[in-house]
Amino acid sequence: MRDVSWNDAVQLSQQSLRAAPMKRFYKSVDVAEAEGGFAVRLDGRGARTPGKAPLIAPGRALAERIAAEWAGQGEIIDASVMRFTRLANTAIDGVAKTLAETRAEIAKYACADLVCYRALEPASLARMQAQAFDPVLEWAQTALGAKFALGGGVIHIAQPEAALTSVRAAVDAYGSPFALAALHGLTSLSGSALIALQLASGALDAQVAWRAAHVDEDFQIAKWGEDEEAKARRATRWREFEACAEVVTALR
Repeated sequence: MRDVSWNDAVQLSQQSLRAAPMKRFYKSVDVAEAEGGFAVRLDGRGARTPGKAPLIAPGRALAERIAAEWAGQGEIIDASVMRFTRLANTAIDGVAKTLAETRAEIAKYACADLVCYRALEPASLARMQAQAFDPVLEWAQTALGAKFALGGGVIHIAQPEAALTSVRAAVDAYGSPFALAALHGLTSLSGSALIALQLASGALDAQVAWRAAHVDEDFQIAKWGEDEEAKARRATRWREFEACAEVVTALR
């Protein structure tokens, strides 16, 4: 039987969200020290991921966040609100087995990073982008030694190989599958490897990072308004982003 890949892990997690509602089958939830970290236990027995691996977090604080999600369930288990559990499932079932693939997925965003593309007009949007994106690029140059080129509009601009190499090195420094899974989440949700790396380093607040990643969207909302469905989707994505930020902070 082949190993579960990173994409398989994501699919398993998504399937768990679409699965038929399941009745709560346990009474108590606790955390116990185990090989490799801290295990989440249901009625004294170790919980497992969709891939049937033990649900073990590398730190007690993270394990307790996961346990709190299980303890907070009512008569019916609602997987959609178990953000830390889903992140743990992806880390254990997928990222742990495909570290190089996951790192490559993250680093690839730097080739066309959000913060490198600027609006040509209107001037007000260009100013908002500069205020949000320039500090990220300054951090990348100072902390990573990576100087990126800027482009106008949506036309692709090739980035210096030295800058991309620096980003790859920064991503490669993340050895924990949990931290790497969280970093991937921050990157994909923001559209920027640089925003994700700055946040993960502790040099950027999660809410500031989120606002930076949504400058264009916020500009359009201010101009045209926001419908309730889009607002709900964004709120869901923010909660996922916030959970990823909490994980990289806990494991820093």
